[in-house]
Amino acid sequence: MRVPEKRYKWELLALLWLAFFLNQADRQIFSVVLPLIREDLGLTDAELGLIASALVWTYGLLVPVAGFAGDRFSRKMIIGSSLVFWSIATLSTGFCTTLIQFVILRGIATGGGEAFYAPSANALISHHHTTTRSFALSLHQSAVYIGIILSGVIAGYIGEVYGWQNAFFVFGFFGIIVGALIFVRLRKDMPPANFDKPAILKTAGIILKKPTAILLTGGFACMVFVNVAYLTWMPSFLATKFGLSLAGAGFSALFYHHVGALAGVLAGGKLADRLSLQDRKARLLVQGVALLAASPFIFWMAAATTEYVTYGALFLFGVFRGAYDSNIFASLYEVVPVAIRSSASGLMLMCAFLAGAFSPYLLGVLKPTLGLSLGLSLLSVAYIVGGVLIIIAALLFFKKDQIGLQ
Repeated sequence: MRVPEKRYKWELLALLWLAFFLNQADRQIFSVVLPLIREDLGLTDAELGLIASALVWTYGLLVPVAGFAGDRFSRKMIIGSSLVFWSIATLSTGFCTTLIQFVILRGIATGGGEAFYAPSANALISHHHTTTRSFALSLHQSAVYIGIILSGVIAGYIGEVYGWQNAFFVFGFFGIIVGALIFVRLRKDMPPANFDKPAILKTAGIILKKPTAILLTGGFACMVFVNVAYLTWMPSFLATKFGLSLAGAGFSALFYHHVGALAGVLAGGKLADRLSLQDRKARLLVQGVALLAASPFIFWMAAATTEYVTYGALFLFGVFRGAYDSNIFASLYEVVPVAIRSSASGLMLMCAFLAGAFSPYLLGVLKPTLGLSLGLSLLSVAYIVGGVLIIIAALLFFKKDQIGLQ
């Protein structure tokens, strides 16, 4: 029996939320158990940073391919297959004993599998949610925060009690189960037949003629640069600075920030949906202001001398980061047509993640001389640059670049 559209669009969102939860949890496991891997295998900080960067580089290189595929093939098959693939790679990471094995399984295989999820998932949600688009995409984005929080607690506990290998085994196994559920419950969903599907170069050309899309991508790259570095090094930073256990550091580094982000993403989505009814550039203004407001708290999260001030800064950094996240794709879809939304998402993700991938490696290289505290604090500059880029897009280019409501 076919589920009515009103009900199916929320069931779809729930299933994709679960998939995205595992996407982010699997990505974060490595950072949480990083000290155990370093102690067990004797890897250097630069090598550990390289492993984290390899995942993001692979993701960035393959995500535009995933975007173009999402505009041409069944998004259900792409989402389900990618989930199973990256879950198998996550499970297999538990068997790694050398740097090259981590780079191949953790970096290339896991990053490659995860790359095919987001473009199809965001386009699919956007297709079924029109008037509730920002809110639906915000709910989907909340899986990032909850996935990261729970992976910090669960992976840290499993790693300390049962060994870091078992953290990868557990999350990989559950991902395979959820992948099977996606294949059973999602409808076969092909891109709309009545829309033109431009060639890859033509699609890129359409996007490059939109200054708003370019500036949104620049702002997104600034956010990713900060986020990848924060997620990779913050657990180790707290463990060293305040003498916390691995599980305690993983929890504290991720919980306060992502609780704030969860509140921010839901409030930001609702606010942007409401304001955009009067002025469609409101989605962009919400993003730009949020990045600027978050920047001082990024500085304080690493510069603070007490745990409580650090956690307060992490929380407020999260609130404004969440408000930005609520409109990442909703803002982009204001200026690109339906037929290339998955492709546009892929190109945006590629540019942002290829730029952002350098941050964990860079901080790992600079850690012995510059110090991790100063390195993390200076990440605040990237948020200021990103906020300025998006506000310029909203005020100078959006009116010309916007398309009709779709």
